Amino acid sequence: MISALIIGGGGYIGSSVAYYSHARNWDSVIVDNLSTGHADLAANAGCLLVEADLRDRQKVFALLQKCKPDIVLHFAARSLVAESVAAPSMYYGNNVVGTINLLDAMLASGVQNIIFSSSAAVYGIPHEIPITEEHSLLPISPYGWSKMMIEMMLADYSRAYGLQYVSLRYFNAAGAIPGAGIGERHEPESHLIPNILRSMLRKDGKVFEIYGNAYSTADGSCVRDYIHVEDLARAHIQAAQYLLDGGESTAVNLGNGKGYSVLDVIESAKRKLGSNIPYNIKPPRSGDPAVLVASAEKAGRILDWKPLWVSLDDIIGSAWEWHRKDCE
Repeated sequence: MISALIIGGGGYIGSSVAYYSHARNWDSVIVDNLSTGHADLAANAGCLLVEADLRDRQKVFALLQKCKPDIVLHFAARSLVAESVAAPSMYYGNNVVGTINLLDAMLASGVQNIIFSSSAAVYGIPHEIPITEEHSLLPISPYGWSKMMIEMMLADYSRAYGLQYVSLRYFNAAGAIPGAGIGERHEPESHLIPNILRSMLRKDGKVFEIYGNAYSTADGSCVRDYIHVEDLARAHIQAAQYLLDGGESTAVNLGNGKGYSVLDVIESAKRKLGSNIPYNIKPPRSGDPAVLVASAEKAGRILDWKPLWVSLDDIIGSAWEWHRKDCE
């Protein structure tokens, strides 16, 4: 049986991965400070929850000494781009310093394997589509820089101390695992699909907003690569097995390899909800790339992984089922 410590397992992606690991009979323990994570999502994952903050170095060391898992899966991070620009100290302190504490505690406890939740934000404004792992890393926000810094730290710790890692660079996570009782719940919510669905569920009269309609895309709105959270969960399981089987440290993109514009997503939501979705056009946000689409060839080659949720309608439909129940 594989033992795992899932750091940040009370969040949307972390709890989905915890649920998936528990269903595969892993001995998984969730660690979360619940600042942005949720105790009910951790409970629905079926794993023990330990409340702890990675910035508490002494507590992190004690936790790793006690658990000594086969592998650590690290999701704990602040993740709002605009917030990171306004409060970079929070992002470097939470994301980077917290990870230093975690890595040092792993070394002190003899734990050598880690899966890191990275992001397409490490690429910044892309100069080629689809984006491969060889693309230059040029983040444009403190959030993106914090993810890149952690990737650099992992590479250095690997060379110096033998730490083994896989950095999984997500594109746009979406959807909900059917029957898991886990879905996307952020405050504030900055992601497109949950904001569209919330606009249909709330009764406050607030209309959904699109940021920019003059990008160099087919319909003028931003294009993104949406990957279902269950596909992300499977990728973490396969990345863990890859490391435990002796795989080399590396970074891997996770995406569907297909781009959908904001207006495409709205049209898909209309089909699933069977109703019109009113929206207003707002000025574009600074630093938003026109197109972000992944090449997932490497994930298929070294992890034997490919996305199974390939229909945008199905991805949105799974999210809608969760949001309807969560708002009851």
